[in-house]
Amino acid sequence: MAVSFVYLTTGGAEEARHIARSVVGEGLAACANLFDGVNSIYEWQGSVQDGQECIVVLKTAREQFEALRTRIMELHSYDCPCIVELSIERGHAPFLEWVEAQTRSEQR
Repeated sequence: MAVSFVYLTTGGAEEARHIARSVVGEGLAACANLFDGVNSIYEWQGSVQDGQECIVVLKTAREQFEALRTRIMELHSYDCPCIVELSIERGHAPFLEWVEAQTRSEQR
C-alpha cells in the first residue's frame, strides 16, 4: 500500500475547511484533519511574521500527490504555501486500504 500524509498550513479555519472539503469531495484525499489556532513564526519577505494559521493533514494515495498538490495550489491564498508529502511506511492495513480505495484515480 502506498499512502501518504499531506501536511499544509492555511491562513485560517475557513480556508482550511474549503480546501479540505474540495479535495475530499473530488476524491484527491480520503479525509482531512484540521488543527486551528496554531501560532506560526516565520520569516517572509525580509521580516519575521507571527500569526495564527490552521494546519491541515490530508490522507491520500501516493499516486495522487501531484494532482492533490496542484488542486491545493488552485484553492490556496498563499503565494508559497507549505504543502509537504510524508510517506507512510507502515500502519493499520484496513485504514490504509480504505485511503487507497477512496483516492484511486480510476474512480474519478
